[in-house]
Amino acid sequence: MARLDALSIKMTNGSTAEKLAEEYGKVIDNLQHVTLASRLKNTDLSGDPTSGTVEAKRFVNITGQSYGTARSGHAGQNVKADPVVIALNDNTEYLEEVEEKDLRTYGVDGLIERRTKNHQDALAVELDTKFFAEAVNQGTSYSPAGTPTIDDEIEGAIQEIETKRNNFVNGVPRNMIEVVMSPAYYGKLRNKINAIANSNDLGKVANYEQGTFNNTQVYSSVFLPEGVNYVVMAKGSVAQPVMTSIYNPKKIELSDAVAFGLFAYKGTKAVTPDLIIYNGTPASL
Repeated sequence: MARLDALSIKMTNGSTAEKLAEEYGKVIDNLQHVTLASRLKNTDLSGDPTSGTVEAKRFVNITGQSYGTARSGHAGQNVKADPVVIALNDNTEYLEEVEEKDLRTYGVDGLIERRTKNHQDALAVELDTKFFAEAVNQGTSYSPAGTPTIDDEIEGAIQEIETKRNNFVNGVPRNMIEVVMSPAYYGKLRNKINAIANSNDLGKVANYEQGTFNNTQVYSSVFLPEGVNYVVMAKGSVAQPVMTSIYNPKKIELSDAVAFGLFAYKGTKAVTPDLIIYNGTPASL
């Protein structure tokens, strides 16, 4: 058997396809833990993602009426909802061609494990970056009054969301508020976080660090838009549905290379922009 045929046969046989499916299965599972976006995003979505869109609904608060109103009117109040449609129209691919020399260096299994891990990391960066870009793009700029300490500044920003009242919310509980900070700003708050017992959750996640400040989850992320110091939002303020598809190994025509990889179909959209604030001056979005 010619050595030039070795890669094609080894990479396109059934066992390799199964190995690739197994490793990409790990990638999809890991994204739920690796990305901060997965932790914060809105998951209360309806519809079939394969149709190209899903929908989130914001229900308008009901107003109490005098006892007997429904009986006399023979009807209760209509449920009012504001639908937000999220289109999965942001498509990317992570496709690579591998050569015989790569196979000789790492072996089939080793090569697949290395490259799928890299695809996972690249997709995770993309998801977090686009998530926070949407949050800042749709959120409201916030600046504290005066020159408060870092503790008072972040507390004030939390209260800005906590006390929000409109047709959809009558305040937001602190356990539903998330603060995402740049590493520099998180560092300023670090001593306060360290002073709280069991407030750190280090080494358990990949793309961010987290802690607790005044009964609110705070995170450090390198994926905030440049120039943004922090974002404060209600959990679920941004939706980011993601679908993936595996491209099984196939021989590249007229070459000794084989291609394999991953397709990602996604959309990112603010569902509750009124519950998002940010501090800083974004360089670009």
